[in-house]
Amino acid sequence: MNYKKPKKEKRYYSIGEVAEMFGVSKSLIRYWETEFEYLKPHKNSKGERRFTQENIDQLSIVYHLVKEKGFTLDGAKKELDSNRSKVEQKVNFIKKLKVLKKTLKDIKKNL
Repeated sequence: MNYKKPKKEKRYYSIGEVAEMFGVSKSLIRYWETEFEYLKPHKNSKGERRFTQENIDQLSIVYHLVKEKGFTLDGAKKELDSNRSKVEQKVNFIKKLKVLKKTLKDIKKNL
């Protein structure tokens, strides 16, 4: 996943923070929310979206399929409908590998 982890973990993130993490526009995040039923961030009394880490993980799956793998939105929906658990496992595995890679680079840098 090529999204930037926030420096400080919080309970809720604004749509601007989430858009920055993924390097996409806020309008794209809102659009994906309308296209993928399971993307439902919390909204406060003003109607502002508040994303939890679970919402960000869900977005990372959509981001992976659409931006990194080149799926169309319909293709991504079909892939999630037929293989959601497999896709989630793959995305989680990729995240763990990237963390491991960063750790190894840090170790090498400090040698």
